[in-house]
Amino acid sequence: MSDVVVVGGGAAGLMAAGTAAYYGADVTLLEKNSRTGRKILVTGKGRCNLTNNCDNSTFIANVPTNPRFLYSAINNFTTQDTIDFFNDLGLQTKTERGNRVFPISDRAMDVADALRNFVDNSGVNVIESTVKTLITDNIKVTGVTDTMGRQYNADCVIIATGGLSYPGTGSTGDGYKLARSVGHKVTELKPSLVGLVSSDKFCGQLQGLSLKNVRLTVYENGAEIYSDFGEMLFTQNGISGPMVLSASANMRNFGKKSYNVKIDLKPALSEEKLDLRLQRTFEKYKNNQLNNSFKELLPKKLIPVILDLWGVEPTKRCNSVTKEERYALNKLLKNLKINIKSLGSIKEAIITSGGVSVKEINPKTMESKMVSGLFFCGEVIDVDAYTGGFNLQIAFSTGRLAGYYSAINSMPY
Repeated sequence: MSDVVVVGGGAAGLMAAGTAAYYGADVTLLEKNSRTGRKILVTGKGRCNLTNNCDNSTFIANVPTNPRFLYSAINNFTTQDTIDFFNDLGLQTKTERGNRVFPISDRAMDVADALRNFVDNSGVNVIESTVKTLITDNIKVTGVTDTMGRQYNADCVIIATGGLSYPGTGSTGDGYKLARSVGHKVTELKPSLVGLVSSDKFCGQLQGLSLKNVRLTVYENGAEIYSDFGEMLFTQNGISGPMVLSASANMRNFGKKSYNVKIDLKPALSEEKLDLRLQRTFEKYKNNQLNNSFKELLPKKLIPVILDLWGVEPTKRCNSVTKEERYALNKLLKNLKINIKSLGSIKEAIITSGGVSVKEINPKTMESKMVSGLFFCGEVIDVDAYTGGFNLQIAFSTGRLAGYYSAINSMPY
């Protein structure tokens, strides 16, 4: 019999297991994959943005879903604590744009390996196993059984199974089923930090085009709700890229509300300065056709799309463009509208929004309020944040609490 069984060997589970063992518990970690930390390997485009080098108030401001629930967790184990934790494990880090923290090696595998070493060196028994059911005596958890019929008895069980995003890494919603089986409520599960699907055909025409240093603004029922500056990418059926992923976290009412985004292709120029720029362009190429005059103004792939949306004949010569037509082009370049019909698939999302209701979890310990000895940490809980290292920090902070208090709870008095 173990003191603590941890279900799931991702970022939260590894932190929880290693912490519980560090504080003296006999810990068994059950992970369905042949190796731990699979999802860590695909984060940050394989570089792993492991946290954000910010203060606690900034961290909380980047959590749109149930931020108050995380006050105790982030105060107990801050972003600086995470940086120090990995440095102590021998993994040196660096801070980049947006206070994003990466390993100096730029290798996500080094982060996964550091966590695994932490677990191994703490004495955790890691077993490849898929948990099927929780064992309880109605008021207290007493262990788990796996799909092979094996039973693992324990004083405490930590569920750290992740969400539904990136199912190839093992995130297939197992934790939600376990939570529901003992009476926990699971809120609606939706994709977050995911590409956006558009009804506009021109997105497909622009597939693969990356735009840098542009401004994106999100509108919900015509009202501005979010704006960001940076990089985006056109896809076969919509848009993606760093800015878009963050924007998606603010678009949570599809079906009830309508959404569109507007792209300012020339954010460094006011409308007045852009008009002067257009006048200079049309003067320089005054005897040329419009479709041969925009190469200094726009990426080649974008030119035919802008000309089509502008509605002016592409073969028209620059010296015959009217003042009204020039103003219309100005508005288009400052407000390229893209209609959004849905979020991308949850299987493609970086994070799952929704999960085990925070109303049923003690925020100071991560223990269930319904079943004694049962703990939750990481993405399985109904908390999620913007892109930038915040979601992994949630995993580490909640995993730290769950690991510590499960160890304390399992100790004989």
